[in-house]
Amino acid sequence: MAEMFDFPRDLVDAQLELRNVQSELPALYKRLPWSVEPLPGWTHTKDAGRYYETKRPDSPGWTDEEKQQVNDLRARQMELVTHIYAHDFWASCSDPVTARSALKHVTEAGAAPNRDG
Repeated sequence: MAEMFDFPRDLVDAQLELRNVQSELPALYKRLPWSVEPLPGWTHTKDAGRYYETKRPDSPGWTDEEKQQVNDLRARQMELVTHIYAHDFWASCSDPVTARSALKHVTEAGAAPNRDG
């Protein structure tokens, strides 16, 4: 039996924004220096008893603007997760586990795929 869920628009919007935030945050981390604070780099070699070689360049650390960007994205992610988790829709739903899974797959058009249940 296929089941469709009539998600409220604010719930769909929150899920779509959460997906965006969850892709922006790792992309931002990838662009940032490896250390938040300025730290010297290193080179570890097998000759020095290491199992494998590792190397890091010096890290200039993150700027105040970069730290704020990360903090803003983390805070927004928490707000969205809380909004989704505590939404009234789940109390009125006969199968919240299946519905939550379907919500995670909502598209930009707002249509959730049919789920066999």
